Amino acid sequence: MAYIPNTEKDREEMLKVIGVETFSELLRDIPEKFQLKELLDLDQPLSELEVNKKLMNIASQNISLNEINSFLGGGIYDHFIPAAVDTIISRPEFLTAYTPYQAEVSQGTLQAIYEYQSLICELTGMDISNAGMYDGASAVAEAILMASRKNRLNKVLVSATLNPLYIDVIHTYTEGVGIDIEIIPAKDGLINIEILKSMLDETICCVVLQTPNYFGCLEDCFEVDKIVHALKKTLFITVVDPISLAIINAPSEYNSDIVVGEGQALGNKPNFGGPLLGFLAAKMELNRIIPGRVVGATEDTAGNTAYSLTLQGREQHIRRDKATSNICSNEALCALAGTVYMCLMGKNGLKEAAELSMKNAHYLAREIEKIDGYSLAFDAPFFKEFTINTPIDPQEIIERLKEYSILPGIDLISVNYENKLLIAVTEKKSKIEMDDLITALREVTNVSNI
Repeated sequence: MAYIPNTEKDREEMLKVIGVETFSELLRDIPEKFQLKELLDLDQPLSELEVNKKLMNIASQNISLNEINSFLGGGIYDHFIPAAVDTIISRPEFLTAYTPYQAEVSQGTLQAIYEYQSLICELTGMDISNAGMYDGASAVAEAILMASRKNRLNKVLVSATLNPLYIDVIHTYTEGVGIDIEIIPAKDGLINIEILKSMLDETICCVVLQTPNYFGCLEDCFEVDKIVHALKKTLFITVVDPISLAIINAPSEYNSDIVVGEGQALGNKPNFGGPLLGFLAAKMELNRIIPGRVVGATEDTAGNTAYSLTLQGREQHIRRDKATSNICSNEALCALAGTVYMCLMGKNGLKEAAELSMKNAHYLAREIEKIDGYSLAFDAPFFKEFTINTPIDPQEIIERLKEYSILPGIDLISVNYENKLLIAVTEKKSKIEMDDLITALREVTNVSNI
């Protein structure tokens, strides 16, 4: 790289200190197929005007949720966001290229993060929350590492009803640290309680359960709590939808040790898949091993309330081998959006959003069941997302409904479930939009049967 002013002699000295003879030796752990063998075929340099035009042309190929009737879910949801959220987080003291969290210059930012932590604790019923995680997937993976640090055990049981993308991330996080992941099979859209009992013993580090789970079903967390906590050291990690907590039991009520989830629904747009906002909260006894960082409230020498980072168990602050994680971002702007959203909505607003989402989902499910060939895949109660059996290939339904400007849901063939479609509904859906989906499903099925 020409812009790095190292001479050939400088490079030779650095390689010698590292203990290798050539730069290529530094790349030996990277598979050959991923190593660049020739220069990238890049376009010629463009002016600012040309770059803007090119980027706008690429962006125009996306389909906005304002242009299509979407019932996509699976972890990212299209909830109503008050206009004030974007207005507040766009203020220049918040909208920065980097998180300015130094206590001596950023009391406002630190206070905002402190308020975020307080709201997450109130929502989940837990004792302590960190300043945020990258996303829901990394949050659950970090929770597993956290549990292993607590009880020094390395076998983890993960429910098959957990979001499959989260399971992939868990495997990536734990592959090199000696933690074994075992999947608890599902039965009728829920964790198989009997098999869970047979898999549990004193060597189990933790059990990971999502509710509502990937199929939309509400798990019996109270029953799982009794089974898991019958063992002295095993921890119970739950993955939750924050909107659902406005109307269903808080994780603290079923004795969850660590609570994680995806906070995108709290004031952040789907944004074609990100950026996202992971949250993590836990019992106070786990505060010393919590990943990332925590903002605490204290007093300055004049007796005024002051905020500062505390429990900074990151590799930037302590020795690398003693760090609790390498999380280097608290997704501050996304967390701020979540904070503003929760404050604007309040308890009643969140409850109304949750109730409307649930009401809409149950209306749509009942109406779809009336169509020949369609039925609910599982009998378990659900919140705002549900799985249906389809009379034809779900992928065909998805492709055909594009003609109606409708995205009907997610084909569950990705998790080896044939002829099943995952449908998500939020408070934003009108009866007309839901009826449009019902009509389109009926027409597509009738055409396919001709």
